[in-house]
Amino acid sequence: MREPTMAVAVDDGNAAAAAGGGDGSALPPPTSSPPQALIERLKDYGQEHVFALWDELSPQERLLLVNDIQSLDLSRTDRIIRCSLRSQGLPVAAIEPVPESCVSSVEERTMEERERWWKMGLKAISEGKLAVLLLSGGQGTRLGSSDPKGCFNIGLPSGKSLFQLQAERILCVQKLAVQSMNEGSAGSVTIHWYIMTSPFTDDATRKFFESHKYFGLEADQVTFFQQGTRPCISKDGRYIMETPFKVAKSPDGNGGVYSALKSSRLLEDMAARGIKYVDCYGVDNALVRVADPTFLGYFIDKGVAAAAKVVRKAYPQEKVGVFVRRGKGGPLTVVEYSELDSSLASAINQQTGRLRFCWSNVCLHMFTLDFLSQVADGLEKDSVYHVAEKKIPFVHGYTMGLKLEQFVFDAFPYAPSTALFEVLREEEFAPVKNANGSNYDTPDSAKLLVLRLHSRWVVAAGGFLTHSVPLYATGVEVSPLCSYAGENLESICRGRTFHAPCEIAF
Repeated sequence: MREPTMAVAVDDGNAAAAAGGGDGSALPPPTSSPPQALIERLKDYGQEHVFALWDELSPQERLLLVNDIQSLDLSRTDRIIRCSLRSQGLPVAAIEPVPESCVSSVEERTMEERERWWKMGLKAISEGKLAVLLLSGGQGTRLGSSDPKGCFNIGLPSGKSLFQLQAERILCVQKLAVQSMNEGSAGSVTIHWYIMTSPFTDDATRKFFESHKYFGLEADQVTFFQQGTRPCISKDGRYIMETPFKVAKSPDGNGGVYSALKSSRLLEDMAARGIKYVDCYGVDNALVRVADPTFLGYFIDKGVAAAAKVVRKAYPQEKVGVFVRRGKGGPLTVVEYSELDSSLASAINQQTGRLRFCWSNVCLHMFTLDFLSQVADGLEKDSVYHVAEKKIPFVHGYTMGLKLEQFVFDAFPYAPSTALFEVLREEEFAPVKNANGSNYDTPDSAKLLVLRLHSRWVVAAGGFLTHSVPLYATGVEVSPLCSYAGENLESICRGRTFHAPCEIAF
């Protein structure tokens, strides 16, 4: 791919006008040859090959191709391709372990701190300062479903989908926030839920929410928006053609959330609602504590721009990304397991007895709204995407090419301050990534994590369990409408016996 060879006279927003003659008129239907202005523009970026099969196209296919090219922000895409390919193999600062002062570990957390953070979080929620941001662009392909992942039912006694479990946790926190308010305060709390979909999941997600009446939430407290796509490219940066009249594209990764929030003007929408803090998480975690008051209170108390919940790495070679410090005194960031050589992955901190690099990223983040705006600007300015070699649909079947993605953790290097908050994986991390029959992260393994946790809650609240299969293979499910994290169950459970598996609801 070439650098631009001449100044570009129009921006991409005016590409259609330029190709149509520059007077703002609509582009005439393409006839015997592609629009000359568009060819010149593509030549600037070394992408004129997209018209290679023009002569074989029908008039309608020619129109589709021209519209497809004009839907691309050519100059922005060119900058992303150049910056991303150029960053490959560049030296990066050495990594260091996360300083202990940046982490609240479970064993060091006092009951007084937990209660204080819980109350601080509920107060901020009752004041309308928290929004929830769900990353839900993925389909359940690896689960054997073409539906959005959030529609998936992992097999709990209630049959609830991931979306419903999360919606009901929001309802529960709203209720807890109302109960925490002083007598005489106005008695309603709304947590706005922003849901990022993709072109592949948007319509199905909206219809699923509509058909389930938003799971008890108000329709106007849920906002859907789509992540973007980026062209798939060859190793030399040229667009790959999926068909003779369509460029191959792929979603821009869960880190596309930052540019999508900006381009959808949702950062302004959040500000107009008085939102100050944003709880951001991935859809495929059956135990996610959505809008967790304790995590929010910790975040506010620390006064940081960004925070993440982390779980302790189970063993040195576990395939998870971990938080590190990049360079001496540098920012916290995430490195993927493939970037951590085995000697570093196995190194022990002699003072704590833990792995030196032990804090696993599980996509449970908290940001200030101000910081989200800075990240959107910073990522756009730097234009560096992760490059992944993948099989790409191609005119002649499939070809190996490059997908351009950003990840949600790409925000952390921009944060002036970051805090980590350790949680127990058996309480807050039940990933649903692979079909049943796989070795890990299946619907069945997630279901068991939910049932075991809720069984412990019921026993702690004075309830009893009977079961006709071994207890390690079953348990009870507590509706999120009854309890968010095991609280307020005594009145339902004390002295009562429940036969597993079952759902405990009002």
